[in-house]
Amino acid sequence: MAGNRARPFRPGSVLAIFGPTASGKTAVAEAVADGAGGDVVSADSMQAYRGLPILTAQPERPTRLVGIWALSHEGSVAEYAGLAHAAIDELLEEGRTPVVAGGTGLYLRAALVDLELPPAPAREQRSRWERLYDRLGAERAHALLAMRDPAGAAQVHANDRRRVVRALELWALGSSLRPSTARLWSEEVRRPTIVFGLVLPRDVLLARIESRARSMFEAGVEDEVRRATAGPVSATVAYALGLREIAELPRERALDALITRTGRYAAYQRKWMRRIPGLVTVNADRPPGEIADEILEVARARQRLPAGRVG
Repeated sequence: MAGNRARPFRPGSVLAIFGPTASGKTAVAEAVADGAGGDVVSADSMQAYRGLPILTAQPERPTRLVGIWALSHEGSVAEYAGLAHAAIDELLEEGRTPVVAGGTGLYLRAALVDLELPPAPAREQRSRWERLYDRLGAERAHALLAMRDPAGAAQVHANDRRRVVRALELWALGSSLRPSTARLWSEEVRRPTIVFGLVLPRDVLLARIESRARSMFEAGVEDEVRRATAGPVSATVAYALGLREIAELPRERALDALITRTGRYAAYQRKWMRRIPGLVTVNADRPPGEIADEILEVARARQRLPAGRVG
């Protein structure tokens, strides 16, 4: 990073870093923030909760929008978006560079653009759809969703209670689990932005996922989960990767389930990444400082961005 310090980064743009879980986003984002003279703003739906630092792989370094919600809080994309916009604007006004980093695609977009989000349903409406799902069962509830919102039903498995319920909520609000491409993937951004995507060979990524899962168990994730689930947790937290498995299964089975489920989620993230307009892909199979150097060099070359466009 010595070369980056010798050639200071001119603030004014947002640098965003997306990648699948275990691709090294945290270390890269921190190195980029150091080189660009800024702070990292998290775009991770689970890291926003405090109380599960091991399970959600929270950074040790203080990071904006990490650990901001209690486990019982039902956070929303809309609530996160307001906080992210405020953090980004504050950094830019201070003459510093926001480095938005995370693996939750919708949260990344919410941080960068003004999404047209449907209003949050009233608590009693959510309970209504949850009761309906439980009464009908997974297949019939999904069939009902398919009749009401075929595009939304195509995005979710029948056994995914949380997302089927959310899709039915959205249908009742006149929206969909699969919003129009133009609305969700518009290139219009609030601030000049360059989005970088970390890419790894599949076998390397899967090896990293397994290594990280094993490290979580060595670090005491089982005790962490027991403490967290001793009290109330929101529906969002209950869906965190590994939470239910670690809480309910013997250690080896829980470890295997966490590795498998994380691998599936990483595949989903890789698909999501391919849909981001203007994405600059970066080889992540090397040291974080080296990756950060490349990101900063690209950013320096693109600092004359047209306002309001993804770079």
